[in-house]
Amino acid sequence: MAAITASMVAELRAKTDAPMMECKRALTEAEGNMEKAEELLRIKLGNKAGKASSRVTAEGVVTAAVDGSAGGMIEINCETDFVTKNDSFLAMAQAAARLVAKNNPADLAALGALAYEQDGFGPTLEDVRKGLIGKIGENMTFRRFKRFEGAKLASYLHGTRIGVMVAYEGDETAAKDVAMHIAAMKPVALSTADVPAELIEKERAVAAGKAEEDRKTAEAAGKPAQSAEIVAKRVEGGVQKYLKEVSLFNQSFVKNDKQTVEQMLKAAGTTVKGFTLYVVGEGIEKKVDDFAAEVAAQVAAAKAAA
Repeated sequence: MAAITASMVAELRAKTDAPMMECKRALTEAEGNMEKAEELLRIKLGNKAGKASSRVTAEGVVTAAVDGSAGGMIEINCETDFVTKNDSFLAMAQAAARLVAKNNPADLAALGALAYEQDGFGPTLEDVRKGLIGKIGENMTFRRFKRFEGAKLASYLHGTRIGVMVAYEGDETAAKDVAMHIAAMKPVALSTADVPAELIEKERAVAAGKAEEDRKTAEAAGKPAQSAEIVAKRVEGGVQKYLKEVSLFNQSFVKNDKQTVEQMLKAAGTTVKGFTLYVVGEGIEKKVDDFAAEVAAQVAAAKAAA
């Protein structure tokens, strides 16, 4: 029987995008014959993994896990909402969050290399991912994760599409309330001082643009234009309003709009040190199928071939 080498497994994996152990099994069954092994994989997996790997994954789930003083949250994407209800996909997602919390991987590649077996696939999380692509028939990707350590942790999942992890000291109930608030109000930072500079500049440009439009409207109506000083104050006022709206501590608390979140936390003797908010598919451009255009293209291709 031919010896199955690591280079042979790597070559077959590169050709098929199938999990490493599946490649090894196929090569063993094919007694080292690369073409026969590739055919065996096509029979077993339908050659789905390689075909699926380029498709857009804008659906998915967010899962979270706490392991002692460490916690992890991860977003895993897929192509359709149907897969987000698949037990195997959900099991992999939950396991990935636990692996983040327990192992503190440096990046997505390190996460994928961690030991994990499921549904007959393994020995790594990445092998399980590729195996499930072949089994389910959809692309799925680990998009991003965050790990917390060194503070108490509270998490909140709104279904499977929104996830929040909060690092805090103090009252657990208050921290969980804040996690729910973050899921609803989606702040971008703890305080106004923490709002990223690029977001502030973007908002300043929007406020300046609005002031310019107002000036043109006034000019067209024959009204006197506002002075540069007044315009500058309006722009800065718009920026300050924005900062209060997007910073957690300044937002009105969802359970009591007569309090800010900062006031609620102070009354509860609780300090929030940081948070992470994930919304599934945020920032991913979804593919919108144009059925009419697709049919027209097929008709045109058929005419050209005739």
